[in-house]
Amino acid sequence: MDDSDAVGTLALVGAGRAGTTIGLALAERGWIVRAVAGRHPGSPSVVQTAAVLDARPTGVDEAAAGVDLVIVATPDVAVAAAARQVGAHADPGTLMIHLAGAFGLDAFDPLRDERRDLRFGALHPLVSIPSVVTGLDRLPGAWCAVSGDPQVHELATQLEMHAFTVADADRARYHGTAAIAANHLVALLAQVQRLADDLGIPFEAFLPLVRSAVENTAALGPRDALTGPVSRGDVRTVQAHLDALPAAERATYRTLAREAARLAGRDDPALDAVLAEPFAGLDGPTAEVPR
Repeated sequence: MDDSDAVGTLALVGAGRAGTTIGLALAERGWIVRAVAGRHPGSPSVVQTAAVLDARPTGVDEAAAGVDLVIVATPDVAVAAAARQVGAHADPGTLMIHLAGAFGLDAFDPLRDERRDLRFGALHPLVSIPSVVTGLDRLPGAWCAVSGDPQVHELATQLEMHAFTVADADRARYHGTAAIAANHLVALLAQVQRLADDLGIPFEAFLPLVRSAVENTAALGPRDALTGPVSRGDVRTVQAHLDALPAAERATYRTLAREAARLAGRDDPALDAVLAEPFAGLDGPTAEVPR
């Protein structure tokens, strides 16, 4: 593609899945990727990503020369340092963005103090990207947190994503919410898999139940989608669950059952007693539950 036909030119700093996915998605929409930079420009990941994006592998110091947009897609802990290094060589007016969820524009503070002629923004796709191919499929229609320069909203629109803004002061809480939605759910499903394996039941047998619960929550909201013994106040069944579960699995059950009781608006002393954390060493089958 000729530069005159391009939407713009960009450089990617970091060769991970998220950055590669965003870079490819923008390339499909008319952007030209000029450079892919990493700590070691000759590393296999940088060279391979540059080949995928039809760009040149470069060092971080060289990446920003002559481009309109720099995407800093390093691990979160390296964003500020990488941005400062690459931004020191950017042309005036260049838009610098990062893809980190936990940071806002504050990640650019060291660079902004030195380069007030640059523009800054953040774009965090609120979607799991286990691979570049899957990421490209998931971006359109997904949500993303944006902040900073108005062009960041335009980038979200080009990517066919739904944008919302998050203040810098709220970024850690926002990212924590995203971690609960994605990582904690996966950890919970790992518990289901362990228990299913113990029973000799295929893990896959429980996945339609998981999908229907998510679909019901999307359609009805969490409170109206909640089912099960806690929502009904069935204390005896909850106690039977705890008595039957391996000791190592009971704490997670209790914690989430208490959350279910709070969601259901249950004020039930008998249920509260069953779900209370036991004294150390006393987490075994208990006596008769009040009827």
